[in-house]
Amino acid sequence: MSDPRTIEADPTAIGGVVVPPFARLPEPEAVFLKRSLRLRAYADHSDLKPFLLFLAGIADAQASIVAALPPVEPPDAEALARARDHAMPPLDRAALAPDAAFDATFEALFDAAGRIEQPDEARAALGRITADRALRDTCARTVLAGERPEAGLAEHAYAAAALQVHLARLAATLDPKSLVPVGTGACPCCGGPPVSSTIVGWQNAEGARYCTCALCATMWNVVRVKCTLCDSTEGITYMGVEGGTDTVKAETCDSCGRYVKILQGQKDTLVEAVADDVGSLALDMLMQGTRYKRGAYDPFLLGY
Repeated sequence: MSDPRTIEADPTAIGGVVVPPFARLPEPEAVFLKRSLRLRAYADHSDLKPFLLFLAGIADAQASIVAALPPVEPPDAEALARARDHAMPPLDRAALAPDAAFDATFEALFDAAGRIEQPDEARAALGRITADRALRDTCARTVLAGERPEAGLAEHAYAAAALQVHLARLAATLDPKSLVPVGTGACPCCGGPPVSSTIVGWQNAEGARYCTCALCATMWNVVRVKCTLCDSTEGITYMGVEGGTDTVKAETCDSCGRYVKILQGQKDTLVEAVADDVGSLALDMLMQGTRYKRGAYDPFLLGY
């Protein structure tokens, strides 16, 4: 592991001041296709190949159902204005209730997931959550609350996969210019925690950092060399696998004792927030030997 006390430089652009956009909304089908490709790239060189290919299949299933789903019902103008005025996420997770689009998404995702190659245990879990509406809704509520269940991890992962599609479609209906910060470590769209952060190389945002929501895939701008979970600028360090890639590191915070991975998207444009978090599980295993606890939320790594 690299020296945990070495603080890396923050090479932000110097010269003309360009204000990067605060938020970037997802393009649902494109998000899941990119995720699948990245997971498969990791699988080619990983001891976790079967797991990564399984998740790539889930991402393919997510992408395949988007076009045929019924339209989602976005918040009305009054709700959007109220959310902005009070610095609240316009997509209220606590108030998210099953409707026609929600139910259709779960049904389509479970059906598509049934056609991918997967372990027997995962297939059995898919059968249970498909057949039990109460279990489906319980798993969905747990995922929406950002909680880590003690049992039924596979069932929760399937529920999360469906929720990712539904929330990404809802997020895509919004105006990114209407979004405002709603709190430290909270997605401005749905209020969820980040799965990771990425230094981007986008035009007019070169070198800026964006957190990515684990569920709705909205990206929001966060100041660099600052904890994405508690806002502290003290004791921020970067840890990585010795001899490994510089693309993914753990950004640790002495103030809250947690870490969230940071991706170098300006060096590798193929990075994807969820795929790179899962694909770099070896880094999490090494971090278990430190005093820092994992602070990111990833529905596909609920056991870590």
